[in-house]
Amino acid sequence: MDDKLQNYPTDEFNLPDDVLDKIQQNIEEIIMNFPVAQGDKLDVIKKINFMYTRTRHLAQTDELTGLANRRSFDVHFDMEFNRMQRYERNLTLAIADIDFFKKINDQYGHLCGDFILKEIAYLFFENFRKTDMVFRYGGEEFAVLLPETNDNGAKVALERLRKTVENYDFTYNGKHLNITISIGASSKKFETMEEFFEQVDKALYKSKETGRNTLTFA
Repeated sequence: MDDKLQNYPTDEFNLPDDVLDKIQQNIEEIIMNFPVAQGDKLDVIKKINFMYTRTRHLAQTDELTGLANRRSFDVHFDMEFNRMQRYERNLTLAIADIDFFKKINDQYGHLCGDFILKEIAYLFFENFRKTDMVFRYGGEEFAVLLPETNDNGAKVALERLRKTVENYDFTYNGKHLNITISIGASSKKFETMEEFFEQVDKALYKSKETGRNTLTFA
């Protein structure tokens, strides 16, 4: 077995993708050594590859909204932050929160809350470039990574998103709901990912403290 697999802690549940890939390769090697017909071996490998690809997709996708999930965000944020530092590129991180989401759940029920989350996810998906990355960070929070984007470009895109949500027709069971989002963002060059995320998080709270339905840049 590969040394990387032998040395990896067995109590860690979220294995990195490269480790999962190595496990799959080892499984394929084992199957190829089975004393059965070659066609049967290939059929088993095809099924395993399909299940593996499907499992990886589910592990990185939020089931309700179809957006990439928190685990996927952690991976891509790390990649984009390192690329920003290494090549001195622009990167904007934004976090958005649905305003008064708990009141929506309490007044109209969690099915309505799920409807709002899915509609918001659709608006996020439609309002950004293919090179931008949108994630459901957790609960009613969404994160966006905008590579190669400075503060001016990011402000245009994020303000467009805010207005799109504000003006969107959220109609649930025949009732129109007024839904808005608050956004915190930054395009500054930080020393660490933790500092980057913390400053964006503070900007989000400032948006919520100053009336909500607004965009604040750190």
